[in-house]
Amino acid sequence: MILKGHAHVYGDNIDTDRIIPGKYTKTLDMQRLADHVLEDLDPEFHKIVQPGDMIVAGENFGCGSSREQAPLAIKTAGVSVVIAHSFARIFFRNAINIGLPLIELSSYNIETGDYLEVDISKGIVSNMNNEESYQGAKMPDVMVKILSENGLVEYLKKNKSYS
Repeated sequence: MILKGHAHVYGDNIDTDRIIPGKYTKTLDMQRLADHVLEDLDPEFHKIVQPGDMIVAGENFGCGSSREQAPLAIKTAGVSVVIAHSFARIFFRNAINIGLPLIELSSYNIETGDYLEVDISKGIVSNMNNEESYQGAKMPDVMVKILSENGLVEYLKKNKSYS
């Protein structure tokens, strides 16, 4: 699974309240979530994000509550992958479950606007602007399969693993 898009770079400890403010979590309208994603961190994000773009962050991305709306808002906004030094474990699991790819990358030289190519199955992030590539943590094959099916529910339906 190869993804391509522009980077939006943020810092450490981006919590779920910064990803999607709690006042918007009572809706089932996914577009409403996407319209407010990262608004407290970057009020212009929802206006400038393009389908396929990528969020790049530091340590502990997705910390805070276990709300599933955080990865849903990111995915619905058109973000193809989140790259970070580390993720809060519940955010990581929620993202995989809804089909939002994540890459843990210990170090990188990526700036906002850089064009990236990400090979999810190999855990490789390539920055096309500076022609550098970075080896991230490789996901287990079953997680790559879940992502290729657009989330756990579709994976289970196709593989009938739940019966």
